[in-house]
Amino acid sequence: MENITMHFLFNLSLLVLLLFISFTVIRTMSSKSIFVFKRTGLLYCIVSLMLCFLFSYELGDEAVLDLRIVPFLIGSLYLRMSHILFIVIIVGRGLYGIDFGYYLGLVVYAILSPILWFISPWFLKLSSKYRILLMMGITLLISVGILILVFNDADSGHGHTWDLIFAYVIVPPLGVAMIAYIIEATEKNIQLQQQIIKAEKLEAVEQMGAAISHEIRNPLTTAIGFVELLSNNSLKDDKRVEYLSILKEELDSAERIIQDYLTFSKPIIESYEKLHIDTELTHIIKLLKPLANLHSVKIITNFSSSQFIEGDRSKFQQSFIHIIKNYIDCMPHGGTLLIETTDTKTSILISITNNVMLNGKQQPILNRGMAAAFNIIRDMKGTIDIRSQNGNDSVFRFSFKSIKH
Repeated sequence: MENITMHFLFNLSLLVLLLFISFTVIRTMSSKSIFVFKRTGLLYCIVSLMLCFLFSYELGDEAVLDLRIVPFLIGSLYLRMSHILFIVIIVGRGLYGIDFGYYLGLVVYAILSPILWFISPWFLKLSSKYRILLMMGITLLISVGILILVFNDADSGHGHTWDLIFAYVIVPPLGVAMIAYIIEATEKNIQLQQQIIKAEKLEAVEQMGAAISHEIRNPLTTAIGFVELLSNNSLKDDKRVEYLSILKEELDSAERIIQDYLTFSKPIIESYEKLHIDTELTHIIKLLKPLANLHSVKIITNFSSSQFIEGDRSKFQQSFIHIIKNYIDCMPHGGTLLIETTDTKTSILISITNNVMLNGKQQPILNRGMAAAFNIIRDMKGTIDIRSQNGNDSVFRFSFKSIKH
């Protein structure tokens, strides 16, 4: 394998490595805004173009060969950023001199840039397979065009025929296919995780609906009884006022239960803000109380945190609803669930311990919903520690970095 091909393959390995680093950066970011994805993707393409110029191969006086077409196509079609990448390419190529190769690149990318910008929305509507095939086809077409231009220059192409053919016909289409496949696979994984969360949430909504119906029946039954008492014309005014007050309290209680249930059923809207852990957990426990009562599970709390974290309220609630619900589901014969919070200098610790009746002892199941919940916690820069206590009780410990308030 000759020099040009080796250069291209080494450059391609750097582009793939950089892509994995970019995905790691995106995953650890505190914000999941689409603008963050675009900025990180654009930065990846710009740095990739710089690497392509850095590891280019100068063939002759005016021919600079590299893999710039790979990040250019990725950024143009997936991010619709061809105009920015066009400027980066022209500036980068200009560092090698303003010659015939520079002007040729200027013309080629000036034509490609608006075309790719125009077809990007259509491209994104294609299936994953056709997106990859289309990018490979465009890359191969451009590579063949570059080969023709190089071979027309007798001085440049002389003695490098098979090396040039292999380098341009194989490596760029292969590189585009590899990077596009990684992007598509990552996107599918994100979509699958979201589908798992939705499916688990739907199951939780159904189970909680059954439990909440019992909780609602109690205040409504009480309210009906007092309505019947109020219909008595001989009732004294002071008793009537007292009964109306009790009736209002019972109806307010039923309304709060329904409101909490509807809040949980709403779709998740990403919005990062300061969260007080104790307040959020109190709301979650209140929401799950009917389900716990149905399973004869007593929830004991010991909250002592005064600090805040930064995160998405809906996702935080969803993740801990799944975790606590999983504990409740694994205690069919009843038991006690202890939830505690403590502060350290830099973190907030959440501990969940189950003390299950021996005749119904089960450990929490690490199912798909729990896996999705753990991923949400990790996305919020939380850590997870699972262990057994005294060989019986299961303890989940979560740690979140606190912020100043």
